[in-house]
Amino acid sequence: MPSVRIQKALKDQVHFITFTVKNWYYLFDRYQRFQLLEDSFVYCQKEKGLKVYAFVFMLNHLHFITSAPDLANVIGSMKTFLSKKFKQSILENEPNLLKLFEKDGKYQFWEENNFPKLINSEKFLQQKIEYIHFNPVKKLYVHEPEDWMWSSSSKVPTKIEILRLG
Repeated sequence: MPSVRIQKALKDQVHFITFTVKNWYYLFDRYQRFQLLEDSFVYCQKEKGLKVYAFVFMLNHLHFITSAPDLANVIGSMKTFLSKKFKQSILENEPNLLKLFEKDGKYQFWEENNFPKLINSEKFLQQKIEYIHFNPVKKLYVHEPEDWMWSSSSKVPTKIEILRLG
């Protein structure tokens, strides 16, 4: 099945995006990998025009509402950069784990699809923000959305700049 992509005509519009680790493997919860995600977002905000309206980093996936002048390009760059950083981190800390991501002599850390969804109404935007913020509660990581550190609803600020739409 071909992956769903951001349409070229809509490349600068606001989208809900999901990145999922291959085989839903819990990868982010150790060796500063949440920090790698944060650093990648901050870099893309400064250098590539990425705007973030809401986000959550889970143990094996992340969701975010975002826009950029060329969002498809930014997402591709971000996933490539993170793949290199994850490979380096795994080699340094858990070398036996790397084989889980190997395919035909190459390494694939991400599921194929980002499931981009155009934010086309205020109602849809609010639904996705609520979904993002309550994801850690649904997974029973925390009792309240603001208690999950790696979220735009966190009481603890991250380096990721969160913008408001409208």
